[in-house]
Amino acid sequence: MKKVTAVYPGTFDPVTNGHLDVIERATSLFDEVIVCIAVNSLKSPLFSKEERKNMLIESVSGFSNVTVDIFEGLLVKYAEEKHASVIIRGLRAISDFEYEFQLSLTNRKLSPAINTIFLMPNEKYTYLDSSLVRELASYNADIQDFVPKNVQLALKEKFGF
Repeated sequence: MKKVTAVYPGTFDPVTNGHLDVIERATSLFDEVIVCIAVNSLKSPLFSKEERKNMLIESVSGFSNVTVDIFEGLLVKYAEEKHASVIIRGLRAISDFEYEFQLSLTNRKLSPAINTIFLMPNEKYTYLDSSLVRELASYNADIQDFVPKNVQLALKEKFGF
């Protein structure tokens, strides 16, 4: 039987419970899931790529078929290098779909052998994104329902609380 590897890219600044929900769903569908931190020169992340990688490694430590990596450049090229046949994208709301659909079609044109699979998180996370979590954390709001404990602590430290 062919081993199916999937890549789940994102900035993960920081990883949220919504991201972890998508990762958990992916682990039951694919033999290997590579969660890869995308380095985007157009974004100014709060956490360094190494900090994000460490938070992710700790957050996914309970999954035996998940690895964490960092990549720069074209996602489909990265996926090809990792022998992945699937790219996972999370969809929270209709507003995400148009952008994700455009990316998916572009990736298919660049690498027809790689399929994009859209996974939706549990409905309790559909409103949640990293930007909202960062903003709440900057005001020392209670974010325990939104991120794992290690991320809560990292955000408190980052914002001096």
